[in-house]
Amino acid sequence: MASIPAEGAPASLSTPMTLLLAAACGLIVANLYYAQPLIGPISATLGLSPAAAGLIVTLTQIGYGLGLLFIVPLGDLFENRRLILVITGLGTLAVIGAGLSQTPLQFLTAALFIGIGSVAVQVIVPFSAHMVAEEHRGATVGNVMSGLMVGIMLARPASSFIADFLPWHMVFFLSAGVLVALMLVIARALPDRVPQAGLSYGELLSSMGRLFIATPILRRRALYQSLLFGAFSVFWTTTPLLLSGPEFGLSQGQIALFALAGAAGAVAAPIAGRMADRGWSFWATRAAMASVAVAFLMTHIAPAGSTLALALLTVAAILLDFGVTTNLVLGQRAIFLLGAEYRSRLNGLYMTIFFSGGAIGSAIGAYLYAGGGWGAASLFGIAFPVAALLYAFTEKR
Repeated sequence: MASIPAEGAPASLSTPMTLLLAAACGLIVANLYYAQPLIGPISATLGLSPAAAGLIVTLTQIGYGLGLLFIVPLGDLFENRRLILVITGLGTLAVIGAGLSQTPLQFLTAALFIGIGSVAVQVIVPFSAHMVAEEHRGATVGNVMSGLMVGIMLARPASSFIADFLPWHMVFFLSAGVLVALMLVIARALPDRVPQAGLSYGELLSSMGRLFIATPILRRRALYQSLLFGAFSVFWTTTPLLLSGPEFGLSQGQIALFALAGAAGAVAAPIAGRMADRGWSFWATRAAMASVAVAFLMTHIAPAGSTLALALLTVAAILLDFGVTTNLVLGQRAIFLLGAEYRSRLNGLYMTIFFSGGAIGSAIGAYLYAGGGWGAASLFGIAFPVAALLYAFTEKR
């Protein structure tokens, strides 16, 4: 098995390896989102009350957050290829458990571990950064992140389409089969990468607090992305409710097509990586924030329920995803330049902070939509990129 070249070596990533890492990220992260459009049939089958149905999503998010804090940093401690396989294996068992579940407790336990197992993607992303020289790092991270964003955006429509023809259990069984095949390919194709941290697990975790305090670029980039991901979560939590409501009256299949169109925003990832490599991060960051704000504004141009309103909402989805993805890649590229020896810890902190913004946006956005409709939710959503832009004014070029 080959090894990753030493830091700074003039290595570039081959097209097959780039495709493998991007596909791995997309196929693994999709497991976080398969259950979201299936909450209704899952709850009906297992006997979950409407009040408890939200736990299906919440526990998956909690598991992912725990994995970011306590598992992703292990990329600075253990051989990375083996760590990716172990985490993905845990996620595969959890996905099988979800498909086999007969009681609410069984499914909710599986949902928690699906979240934990999905953090393998956040070991893969810094792993890809280790594989290339600094001048290619932004492009590489962008290419790999495009797979992750496509996985996020396609997971919901994919599970909806499958559940239209097969029992919802099959969504999880099919995913498990894909993950097993993916692990076989990863085991053969990925090189070794043995970190040189020389720390115990306790020392590794305690060092994260010091890294956060001592790394202003991490704090800034994480807060930028936390605010934009909050806007992302507001949009994608509430627009399905808007589209299925009396104004538009779309079916689940039509809403799935809307989400599919939004996935076009993932094309921003490789573009953002190349902009960062050329030194354009400062202005690209502000353009990304502005695009997210404009996306919310344009949804109010036409009367709700009209064909023009639906078209503008679709364009807004693409523009919003483009901005959020751009800022994500710019941020990761910035923190990956700080040092190979703590790259996984920095990524774990970065992802945990911005993921918390998404959780806040999703929870409050749904609450505001229930009380004030799209007007209230979109006003809250646009506050996130505006706050990000105001904070960006404090950054010197």
